[in-house]
Amino acid sequence: MTATLPSRPIELELKYRVNDGESAARYLEAETLGSFVPASPVRSTQVDDRYLDTTDGDLARAGFAARLRRTRKGTTIGLKSLANGAGGGDAGGATHRREEIEGPANEATGPHDWPASDARALVLELAGDAPLIEIVTVRQVRRKRELRDGGTRVELSLDEVDVVARGSVVERFVELEVELLKGDEARLDSLDGILAADPGLRPSRLSKLEAALAAAARDAAAEIAGDDGRALIEPIATTSDLLAEDQKQGADEAETPAEPTGLPTVKSPGVTADDHVAEAARKVLRFHLARMLAREAGTREGTNNEELHAMRVATRRQRAAWRVFGDAFRRGRTKRYRSGLREIASRLGAVRDLDVLLEAADLYRADLPKVEQRSLEPLLAGWRQHRDDARVLLMRELDSDDYRRWVDDYRDFVRTEGAAVVPVGPVEPHRVRDTAPSRIWGAYEHVRGYENSLRWADVETLHELRIAGKWLRYTIEFVREPLGQDATPLINRVVALQDHLGLMNDANVAAHMARTFLVERAGDLSTTESAAIGRYLVSRERDVARLKRTVGVPWRGVAGIGFRRSLGRVVAGL
Repeated sequence: MTATLPSRPIELELKYRVNDGESAARYLEAETLGSFVPASPVRSTQVDDRYLDTTDGDLARAGFAARLRRTRKGTTIGLKSLANGAGGGDAGGATHRREEIEGPANEATGPHDWPASDARALVLELAGDAPLIEIVTVRQVRRKRELRDGGTRVELSLDEVDVVARGSVVERFVELEVELLKGDEARLDSLDGILAADPGLRPSRLSKLEAALAAAARDAAAEIAGDDGRALIEPIATTSDLLAEDQKQGADEAETPAEPTGLPTVKSPGVTADDHVAEAARKVLRFHLARMLAREAGTREGTNNEELHAMRVATRRQRAAWRVFGDAFRRGRTKRYRSGLREIASRLGAVRDLDVLLEAADLYRADLPKVEQRSLEPLLAGWRQHRDDARVLLMRELDSDDYRRWVDDYRDFVRTEGAAVVPVGPVEPHRVRDTAPSRIWGAYEHVRGYENSLRWADVETLHELRIAGKWLRYTIEFVREPLGQDATPLINRVVALQDHLGLMNDANVAAHMARTFLVERAGDLSTTESAAIGRYLVSRERDVARLKRTVGVPWRGVAGIGFRRSLGRVVAGL
């Protein structure tokens, strides 16, 4: 399908990746920049951009990126033409020229219910009735200022960017942009000459979307099941392409010693349709245990929260594998492995959950006046203390003799074929191809069971739906290799539902903890602090209400007839 923008406004800008954010900030404060002088004060704002597409990538294939942007002024849908080549820079330079249209939108509804606009019309033309899912989120703290040179006006912005996939930050970078607002395009050349000469800047060939997708793809490639199993749609290299490449590399069994884990690192678990269920499980457990142990050093160091996050993800994946495949093993002989995994997962989770709360709160207050930011500090200081306490307990667990012995025993178990396997008779179903279909359909039945109550469901019920969706996703993902590439769009839809409900749960937890803090510390807080924390509490409650109200969009992607038919075809392939 091909399409063109109904109207053709052109966005023209210079983009530079920043090596030193503090140094680059001088451009915002400078009295002159070449022949340009300030035309406005420096303003700060927070921008959340959710990039959307169908599970099949219809918009990207037609050459467009769809961006749902939320600011204090409201929500808009923007469509930009994807540039030819890598990012649209001129021969690797900083100049980007793209067509762009925008229109009003509503996060609580789908495109059919948005106000009429050219942007909405194009989305409907390309996506049809297919639901839109979030493929990646770009969160920015933007400091900007208008500059002028005669009749030419530009906006200079310094953007601190967080790339968020599956609710977690997978990359951070800083970008300096200069966008032409009106006037002579040639005046940008003079600014380009000044900025290009700065060794602290380098021309950025990628748009923020392309940079975000590249970061998310690297994160997913680092752990083929995905960091927390995320599956992404990418307009440049599709998920199916990435999966095919990873499966090919995994099939080659290119193993290297992964010291000090004592386990080989491979591109994928290597599950096949003819594997005994227990041995398929052992492959999955071995795969994720290697990744858990590989992240332990970074978790101990504590300088990068993503190391701890990745270690926790690996433990959760293993616990999920035990739930999906556990009946293939002798429970008595494997109880110690499951109990030890539960303990370390709990310690990691206590720290990670507070990391998530603190990251979200920092984003919330980034756009607030300094007085309001300071007034929130008692709440955040309390959460930081809880996190530090949880980290002490985590380090104590990692340093314990019991943990070391558990790791040694568990590592031997995942490397020993046949260990603790429940015997099966010659005609009992025991291969992946024999047992996976019923497991998948059973998990799907649990999800579909929420259909009649979804309209009236409270937050607790929706959280239970999230858990049911998680088990459906894991059940499919653990046998994704024998299911083939057509399983990936199905996983994407389940992930979209899970992400939506996960954000709702995070907001609900934050609201509960803020309320508890206000009650317990009422006598210690000033009026200004209580009011600021109260406003944060209300903002989290509004997010809960919004996400609860809009759950129908990702739900239809999983509960609809299209999903069921596709799932049937994929399962039949076994």
